[in-house]
Amino acid sequence: NFPGDLASYTATELAQLANVSNATVSRFVRKLGYGSFEEARQAVRAEQQTGAPLFRFGSGNAPTDGIVAAHLEQSRLNLERTYSIFDDGALDAIATAILAAPRVRVIGFRAGQSFARYLGWQLSQICREISVLPRDGETLAESLPGLGRGDCVIVIALRRAPAALTGVVEALSETNADVALIGDLPRLDALPARWRVSCATSAPGPLLNHISVMAMCNLIAARVIDLSGPAGRQRMRAIEDAHTRLGEL
Repeated sequence: NFPGDLASYTATELAQLANVSNATVSRFVRKLGYGSFEEARQAVRAEQQTGAPLFRFGSGNAPTDGIVAAHLEQSRLNLERTYSIFDDGALDAIATAILAAPRVRVIGFRAGQSFARYLGWQLSQICREISVLPRDGETLAESLPGLGRGDCVIVIALRRAPAALTGVVEALSETNADVALIGDLPRLDALPARWRVSCATSAPGPLLNHISVMAMCNLIAARVIDLSGPAGRQRMRAIEDAHTRLGEL
């Protein structure tokens, strides 16, 4: 009923909660495949770090009031922690690389796909050659060849990413394209990239809070538009003229 709390209990405490003996707890964890209760606790901690929702459930003693305030406070803290380690220099470097790139690719898996689509859509107002990957019906292997020096790739690297993510980032680094990682992976700093934007995603409930990821996507897109100058405004004007002509909005 509360797998996420296992890491905070001793074997004796768990035995008392279940009204069994310590020996029964030991036999149970060995039956599950663990060498000891401590090994099981470490496994739960590891699952919590990956963001597994099941292991973020508590004992069920969740507050019945103040929930909105708690989420608001956590969102504020996440934004503060994220912005505190990201500065104007890094922002301008990423935005300048995007504007100068002949090709821009935005990659996202699972939850990261929605943020990749958002960022790609916003950048498309300025960038002529931009794609969000993986495209429907295609593998990444069909999309990455051809990238090279001067191209820019933004990877949304969120927890519980597929195992292939590390290989994808390593393959991108071999193309000599400029790579920016945006996410909350514990191993983000170990991945090869020109820029790494670490986002705080702590949450008071079982689902991670991705407000800082959205904020970074919005900030980067806005800065690209700011730095695009007359050429960017001309493209945006052409898009607005097309909206009027087609009556789409």
